[in-house]
Amino acid sequence: MVNTIDAKLLAKMFLAGAKNLEAKKEWINELNVFPVPDGDTGTNMTLTIMSAAKEVAVMEDPDMATLCKAISSGSLRGARGNSGVILSQLFRGFTKGIKEQDVITIPVLADAFEKAVETAYKAVMKPKEGTILTVAKGMADKARELSEEGCDDMELYFRQIIEYGDEVLAKTPDMLPVLKQAGVVDSGGQGLMQVVKGALDGLLGKEIEGE
Repeated sequence: MVNTIDAKLLAKMFLAGAKNLEAKKEWINELNVFPVPDGDTGTNMTLTIMSAAKEVAVMEDPDMATLCKAISSGSLRGARGNSGVILSQLFRGFTKGIKEQDVITIPVLADAFEKAVETAYKAVMKPKEGTILTVAKGMADKARELSEEGCDDMELYFRQIIEYGDEVLAKTPDMLPVLKQAGVVDSGGQGLMQVVKGALDGLLGKEIEGE
């Protein structure tokens, strides 16, 4: 049972999350109807995360602070479009919450998820519900709840967060009429779910299938 994550494992999880998002980007593009139906959410989120992944991939045995800096500054530099900017702010907040730790425990992760959401909401002038923000907040709430219940199994922790994130994502059409009209869930929210699902595969040592 894994109950902590060190920098080496986090780097692996981040790269697996990036790879999974990239593999699903066309599908995410097809969901894109809000705020503008221009079919580029998957592409923008992928460009954003890949900008950081390139830096992470060449690091040999990074410590947590160096890894966090690469994830945060790489995604901020590469941020494209609304969804990419929000994703980069989520990473910025998340890494703020963990950069001083040698290993990450579940209570530290719960704080980092909250910090991610807080940072992303602040970065958006008029936050709208039914978007990537709502999905991120749902996962952060679940992360906190599980931590307070004393969950100490990382795999179980991520599985339950993902399950709840998917439930929130499924409700996004009820929050944004434009999604309901198009019969889709929010594209940015789906993109975020793919990053977290890929990260869980990275935690478990599974290889992500490319396109």
